[in-house]
Amino acid sequence: MPFPETGHTALARLRLFQLVSSSLPIGGFTYSQGIERAVEDGWLSNAETTGDWLGTAMKDSLCYLDLPIINRLYEAVQEESPERFTEWSQYLLASRETSELRQEELQRARALGEVLDKLPHGLEADRMEPYRPGMAMSQAAGFALAGFEWQVPLYELLSGFAWSWLENAVNAAIKLVPLGQTAGQGLLYQLSTRIPDLVEMAYSVDDDELGASTPALAIASSLHETQYCRLFRS
Repeated sequence: MPFPETGHTALARLRLFQLVSSSLPIGGFTYSQGIERAVEDGWLSNAETTGDWLGTAMKDSLCYLDLPIINRLYEAVQEESPERFTEWSQYLLASRETSELRQEELQRARALGEVLDKLPHGLEADRMEPYRPGMAMSQAAGFALAGFEWQVPLYELLSGFAWSWLENAVNAAIKLVPLGQTAGQGLLYQLSTRIPDLVEMAYSVDDDELGASTPALAIASSLHETQYCRLFRS
């Protein structure tokens, strides 16, 4: 029988579960990451095409933008550098290619900040204060700060963020493509096997390699901004 984790380690993992939970009130379920428009235009019609879309976004966006920047945000908190923290959060916001993707980032950032402020025995206000400008610009900033303060190991934090993104995207696809619940779970099971490798790759991304390369998602998002009838905000 393996030795149980220490109470501290187990609590850090439970805090991570809370951060990545789909029930966290930051509006994750209201965003489709371009899927709604891609379905409207016939680009996505089944589990196979949806899996290709999500797999590409994981490799060309999460791996080269979100995850490496969370890494840098986490390190900025570790080094007590609010200035670098704010710069990387601003970089992430500036990397969002459309108006609705930038609004999504700002709205998620604000919602997560409000959650962290209201948690009983959560993050200390004095501790958070220097990091608030960065937290106001991206969800990833608040996520990284909370993860560090709750002593969640960086590898687990990055894996959790990738899982949360994928779960929300699959849930959107279940409603929009539509996919059955079982097919959706199969897609989640299949694509989640890529997360460990993506996290490992994210560690080695240099500053001059940062950036998403998902033109189809950007096109879908820009078209979605003026879509007449829609269920999702992005």
